[in-house]
Amino acid sequence: MHSGRTVFSQLLDFLPKHQFDLCVRRYHGNFRVRTFSCFDQLLCMMFAQITYRQSLRDIEICLRTMQPKLYHCGIRGKVSRNTLAKANELRDWRIYADFAGVLIAIARTLYANDDFGIQLNKDVYALDSTTIDLCLTLFPWAKFRRHKAAVKVHTLMDLRGSIPCFICITDGSTHDVNILDEIILESGAIYIMDRGYLDFARLYTFTQNLCTFITRAKSNFDYTRISYRAVDKTTGLRSDQTILLAGYYTSQDYPAVLRRISYFDSEVNTKLVFLTNNFALPALTITQLFKCRWQIELFFKWIKQYLRIKTFFGTSVNAVKTQIWIAISVYLLAAIVKKELAVEQSLGEILQILSISLFEQMPIEQALTNKMSQNDFNEFHNQLSLFNL
Repeated sequence: MHSGRTVFSQLLDFLPKHQFDLCVRRYHGNFRVRTFSCFDQLLCMMFAQITYRQSLRDIEICLRTMQPKLYHCGIRGKVSRNTLAKANELRDWRIYADFAGVLIAIARTLYANDDFGIQLNKDVYALDSTTIDLCLTLFPWAKFRRHKAAVKVHTLMDLRGSIPCFICITDGSTHDVNILDEIILESGAIYIMDRGYLDFARLYTFTQNLCTFITRAKSNFDYTRISYRAVDKTTGLRSDQTILLAGYYTSQDYPAVLRRISYFDSEVNTKLVFLTNNFALPALTITQLFKCRWQIELFFKWIKQYLRIKTFFGTSVNAVKTQIWIAISVYLLAAIVKKELAVEQSLGEILQILSISLFEQMPIEQALTNKMSQNDFNEFHNQLSLFNL
């Protein structure tokens, strides 16, 4: 039997420790810290995410059970419920946000050549948000409704590899359209968003920055048709028009021409109307790109199913943001491991395998790929071979 490093220890090889130390120093995370460092906090919270721990006491009990192995896994400080709670509450959440940014850069490089269903030589992003419901009594700062609290996770996702490249965590009352002011636009990129981001003054900045946006039109918006193009109605397309906004305020907010594409989706028996500032791509490609936006919905479903972001280990703003950013880091780490080791399993399967094998002393490739067969263990057996060949 292999008696080397634990799977948890090997998993940490994919984390750039030097970059994490730079993030810690940037915000003085280890100032006057003697025993329980920011890296210890990160590893404990990652352990909680991977193994689906329910509470701080649950984390403490499980890690203390593995006390002889913790040092070799990178956890140098003594794990205590109170110490971890104070660390989540007091240590700046931006440490883990910046470190997630480092992992995002690594993951995007690994998935840069992946195919997302449409052959394009441009960066394609999907923008959306998900709401995480909270208890108003425990989280009074997370304003949402009169008797309800919530936080929103606004995400801009690179469709190549489904890698989130921009995340902003706000209270539930923040409207989605305000996040358009926070995004740094890339010239030539394509941004796909739903009707919640329909603000013509903000969308005009996409055109000024030479970016493409694709969104859905509201049913009551006023426009004037300038010209139209012939479409093949057997593909589901109904019209492809060049329009100008006719409303008094909207025409001032967006003075340029727009492209209006009408499409009938036979799968859901619904007519969809898209608006874009791109006149070069075929109309059917525009509709297919918007359909790819569904990947971000799957991303939100994945993190809520496999990561601990629906219940929190602390009630302060800092504790909530710290936990969400570390959860995103675990998602990115799983994506990096999948690509680096060429693992065929899905990210969910990888996380499930890791959840039961973190402290096993076996090669991580064997745990995730089962490359080692039964015959490969013969070299560790003391019993002699029956036949000498």
